[in-house]
Amino acid sequence: MATTFIKTGDCARVSVPGAGQAAEVLNQALCGAKNVVAKLRWLAAGDRLDASGSAATHQLIYFMEGNGVITLNGKDYSVGKGAGVYCGPNEGVAIRPEGGSAKLFHLVVPEVADQL
Repeated sequence: MATTFIKTGDCARVSVPGAGQAAEVLNQALCGAKNVVAKLRWLAAGDRLDASGSAATHQLIYFMEGNGVITLNGKDYSVGKGAGVYCGPNEGVAIRPEGGSAKLFHLVVPEVADQL
């Protein structure tokens, strides 16, 4: 398998109503990743990311810049750069920026059956 350089600054940003902007930086089209999708997400004041999982996905959301609040199981956690949250199958989380904007890395990996 060849190494692929992805210039994330050139990936198209799209507006997501109420949830800021997002750009896919890892997917099948960019590098052949068949079971993984990763996005950079930008949240401004008033935006909220509701990441709800299905029965077959795992998610990792990591704060790259800014501060925010992660709501997990009805409880709020104040977080900042370097904080992350993992959501297993059927788990979800809500994230909102606090005191400005936030930049997130959001990785979604479908559950794949063992090939052993």
